[in-house]
Amino acid sequence: MAHGRSPREELEVDHRLIALYRAAAATVVVAHLAFVLFVVCGGVLVLRRGWMAWLHVPAAIWAVVVEYSGWICPLTPLENALRGRAGLPLYSGDFIAEYIFPLLYPENLTRATQFLLGTIALAINGAVYWRVVRHRLRCRRLVRRR
Repeated sequence: MAHGRSPREELEVDHRLIALYRAAAATVVVAHLAFVLFVVCGGVLVLRRGWMAWLHVPAAIWAVVVEYSGWICPLTPLENALRGRAGLPLYSGDFIAEYIFPLLYPENLTRATQFLLGTIALAINGAVYWRVVRHRLRCRRLVRRR
């Protein structure tokens, strides 16, 4: 008996710790997914809240650098460590390959469709930021005329 606990109490502590690690791993997955969604769709938030660009642009740059450089996002090893402590299977690779690719890229997806989807995402964010910049320039011109 460690720390004066009975074997049953030790087992209950172990189950609570495992549940805690599982919950923490799930929280990291949700946070990771939220970050990915923010990177992809955050430009739309900038339309309503211009200050969000200060968060969205660095997040998008970070995501692009991580993907283009082949780095692993720091959330991936954290999630795997928590999964390991919880007795869950670990995955190799990164979060995108494990969770996002199967959703976005089914087995029969062609390269042409991938290019089209990427172009649509780029066009949407480009249009959003073009609109934001145009609106801000128009507001500055109005202020100068007064």
